[in-house]
Amino acid sequence: MEKILFYCFAAILLFAATMVITVRNPVRAALFLVLAFFTSAAIWLMLEAEFLAITLVLVYVGAVLVLFLFVVMMLDIDTSILKEGFTRYLPLGLLVATLIVLELVAVLGAANFGLEQVPMPEAAEGSNTKVLGRLLYTVYVYPFEIASVILTAAIVAAITLTLRPSKRKTQDPAKQVLVRSTDRLRLVKMASEKPKDGRPRQ
Repeated sequence: MEKILFYCFAAILLFAATMVITVRNPVRAALFLVLAFFTSAAIWLMLEAEFLAITLVLVYVGAVLVLFLFVVMMLDIDTSILKEGFTRYLPLGLLVATLIVLELVAVLGAANFGLEQVPMPEAAEGSNTKVLGRLLYTVYVYPFEIASVILTAAIVAAITLTLRPSKRKTQDPAKQVLVRSTDRLRLVKMASEKPKDGRPRQ
């Protein structure tokens, strides 16, 4: 029964991942990505990794992907532009996808990552969250810190790219506060004139 459930979840995951990269509507692609995350969480539950499964659902599906879906739905994306050139680059995309699959099979094959080389760990006596935290902050502390530094640099780079000077006319609040009334208003004194016919002007 466990193998049947695994193959069902794996088939759904492959279908959802394929639809994410092939569907042309961004909203539908985001919804298929939600399905892929849910099926991945189900596979992690079968592997007795409850903490990772719940984290995947809460963090990615509950926060990141919902925000991404909201932004995609708010943007005015022209789908006709996305459809242009799809068949033109299809052979190249299939070639790149085939090369990636061959590389993954060569690196992650059973000869390198089989049960003989990487045996399945025994079930933890207590909570697997405690075991995972202990491994992260003892055995894998340096890769964990390096990954955090890389993510921080990526956030700073994204902010820097977003704050590039644009050609649009913007307002500077600091300069607006320093403006005086004499800079905005000018009083002009003009001598009064009498009309030529001697009658007062209305």
